[in-house]
Amino acid sequence: MERPLSGIRAIGLEQYIAGPYCTLLLADAGAEIIKVERPGKGDPRRSMPPFAEKEGNRKAAGFMSYNRNKKSLALNLQHLEGQKIFHELATTADVVVENLRPGAMDKIGLNYSNLSSSHTRLIWAIISGFGQLKGYRGPYSDRPAFDIVAEAMSGIMHQVGYADKPPSDTLYGMADIYTGMVTAFGIMQALFMRERTGKGQLIDSAMFDNMLSLNESMVALHSVAGQSPMRGTPKNIFPRGAFKTKDGYIALNVPDNIIWERLCKAINRIDMIEDPRCKTGVERAANAHYIQPIIEVWLEQLTRDDAVEKLNSSGVPTGPVNTAEDIFSDPHVNARGLLMPITDSEVGKHLFARSPPFLSEAPTLPTEPAPKLGEHTIEILTEVLGYSGKKINELSEGGVIGH
Repeated sequence: MERPLSGIRAIGLEQYIAGPYCTLLLADAGAEIIKVERPGKGDPRRSMPPFAEKEGNRKAAGFMSYNRNKKSLALNLQHLEGQKIFHELATTADVVVENLRPGAMDKIGLNYSNLSSSHTRLIWAIISGFGQLKGYRGPYSDRPAFDIVAEAMSGIMHQVGYADKPPSDTLYGMADIYTGMVTAFGIMQALFMRERTGKGQLIDSAMFDNMLSLNESMVALHSVAGQSPMRGTPKNIFPRGAFKTKDGYIALNVPDNIIWERLCKAINRIDMIEDPRCKTGVERAANAHYIQPIIEVWLEQLTRDDAVEKLNSSGVPTGPVNTAEDIFSDPHVNARGLLMPITDSEVGKHLFARSPPFLSEAPTLPTEPAPKLGEHTIEILTEVLGYSGKKINELSEGGVIGH
């Protein structure tokens, strides 16, 4: 079945998570992804635990997850011959995705500015911590960054956790994953624009920008109301958070008076509907110390499943706080096919999260495993660039390529 991006070729100058997740989304959408890696070492995530192990073989879980449906080209970009090969390959590509250290490709003269002059349809996406587009560079633009740095500087960490505890990060790699998604969205826009104009363009995707946009509610609250949201101190909405039942936690959110009235009826406390301490979200937040124990007493009599059922049937959207084991046994996860089985010839079959969304005319996704380092080097040089076997052997002996 044709996928939305069938026929599109993208080169991944990528490592760790943000770049690989971006090209994973493109690969799942049907694009041919050529992942450029250093001979002998490859993407650093190849050697980061935990590992899938079988009969003496082992592969890193993170690498397997973010690099399915790709081809691996082991190419030494510090070698002049390697740079020549990349230049030739880029002329055949629609897209390049780069998330190396800022300036790394500029130093060897293989950047969008140099390559787009002869390949005007080329789309080049740069993922960095703080942005690279000329005219929009700031004092942090040359800094490297990891996900937790972007979370901290965008104000997200300031809001996560408890008032009497230090700031906390969220999901490992969330800034990377979200940046990968935003960058893929940017590439889709650029591909659509190219259909109209015939021209490619540079996409500047910064982790800091993306996390600040994700934290848009903080910006709006401070701009409009002068508020500075703080972890563990609700100001505008309550109840909201995790509440304990007999055997686990549920997530509860009451954004308005309609849901508040439904909750009061569900817990048999209709007196609280008109209680002055509970009339609005602001008043409920100010009186959380009064409201929370009442909800907890009601919940401690119920199992997690019973609480979820009772509240949802009362029109109060609620869900369990799931563990990994819960997700793997969830009937809805199974019905939606949200865990994709990927079979690797060396380490066997494992399940990975399906990339969203579903498309009615292209519902299935490809399921090729993450490649071995340099697995497709000969194929790419032969079939894409037309290199002879003799030339490939010379490149291999010279340390230009790996396979």
